[in-house]
Amino acid sequence: AQLVESGGGSVQAGESLRLSCVRQVFPTSDYCMGWWREAEGKERESLATIDAYGTTSYADSVKDRFTISKDNAKNTLYLQMNSLKPEDTSKYYCARAVIGRCANSPTEADFRYWGQGTQVTVSS
Repeated sequence: AQLVESGGGSVQAGESLRLSCVRQVFPTSDYCMGWWREAEGKERESLATIDAYGTTSYADSVKDRFTISKDNAKNTLYLQMNSLKPEDTSKYYCARAVIGRCANSPTEADFRYWGQGTQVTVSS
């Protein structure tokens, strides 16, 4: 696998989690990277992106609670999730685009490589 997520789990509402995504093959610095989630019965949703230059963008649903970052030396992408809510319960995926810039309104088609996902469950 080229992208491997970890860090998911079960937490109470208001708690935090940090997801990690290790990129095993290609450098993290050269491409737009993103975090997505897919809840049961719902479409996959873009949460946050970070481009090759470090510019970040967030969906309104997670802005001010989630932070995307990357450590190029470790080839790792992160998603710090604070103040988790039951509606954040989903399977979370990291993904890599084929270019360095991220689209203003990213779609699944913009990302060629996907991890296997990690489950996050938030209980009230």
